[in-house]
Parts: sequence; C-alpha cells; structure tokens
Amino acid sequence: MSFSIRPATSFADLREILGPKNPTSSVCWCLSHRIDSATNRALVGPERAEYVKKLTRRTVAPGVLAYDGDEVVGWAGVAPRSELPFARSNKIPHVDDLPVWTVWCFRVRAGHRKRGIAHALLDGAVRFADDHGAPAVEGYPVDNEGKKVDLTMAYVGTRRLFESAGFEFAVETTSVSGGFPRVIMRKDLRH
Repeated sequence: MSFSIRPATSFADLREILGPKNPTSSVCWCLSHRIDSATNRALVGPERAEYVKKLTRRTVAPGVLAYDGDEVVGWAGVAPRSELPFARSNKIPHVDDLPVWTVWCFRVRAGHRKRGIAHALLDGAVRFADDHGAPAVEGYPVDNEGKKVDLTMAYVGTRRLFESAGFEFAVETTSVSGGFPRVIMRKDLRH
C-alpha cells in the first residue's frame, strides 16, 4: 500500500487527525511533548488549537501527515530535539552533542490501522528531517518485545517499527510508557 507523506502545513488536516470532536476540550494535540509542562497546562480548549495553527504557519512544519488519496490518515511529530522538552529530560538521556531531530508521536486514524501507515510516517519523518539538515533522527519507542501495547500508549512507536526503518539501538532510558521501557533508537543521516 502506498501513502503520500507531506509536511503538516494544513491546519485543517492536522485538526482532522489530532483535534477533538468537542473543540472546547483540552486534548493533547501532540503538544504535551512539544512544549514545556507549564505552557501545556496553561493552554486549554481552543487555545491549544490556535497554538497548533501557528505551528503549521512556521517555516518548518511541526511534523508530517500521511494521506490515502486526499484523505488524511496519519500524523508523526518530528522536530529538532533542541526545540522539545526532550532536550531537558532527565529520563531520556542525550547520546552525544549531535543536534539530532526527534520523532516522538504517531497517530493513525481508526479504520486505517494495520496498513503500514506508521512505517510510511516514520520514513517520511526521516526524509523531512534530512531535507532540513538533520544529522541524525532519534525516536524513544517502547521495547515491548513483541507484546501488545495499549493503543493509547502506542503513540511513541515500538522498537521493531524503528528497527524496520533502519534505526539502531543507541541507549536505554529510565522512561516507561504503557508499562514498557523506552529506548533511544537512532538513524544517522550524515552522508
């Protein structure tokens, strides 16, 4: 199956994949790992949508979207680690001083799962980072050893997903998601 992966510059499409049915609710919008916790708590309801709308207008999009024809079916958040709270994390260590980019969130629409969309999103996120000069891309997936991951916690991806995209294990972390340890997976993009 082939999906097109494009920079997330369409707020309407991003809202379709990340936005709540009730616009006054304070769902994640993939902001909880993009901004500091104080700002994350302060942005409520429609303010979260407005923040994301501004992100889609930046020179560098906030991530990538997957399309099946004209229908948006998936999202991956990708950005320089230096822009994210991961830059200051005490649970997910820095491997070295390389200015890596991070892929931290995947979302595939219900009814479209198990079709390879997460794989396409990860490949597209790597290309996007490479196109913007990233020397390497990291992810912090769960090392679930093939066990089922609760769908609400699957947003971080799995070690197997990252390995299938050519990422290599870098180091352990002290972070846990859905009861599974998270690891740092890295793909070197230096040519």
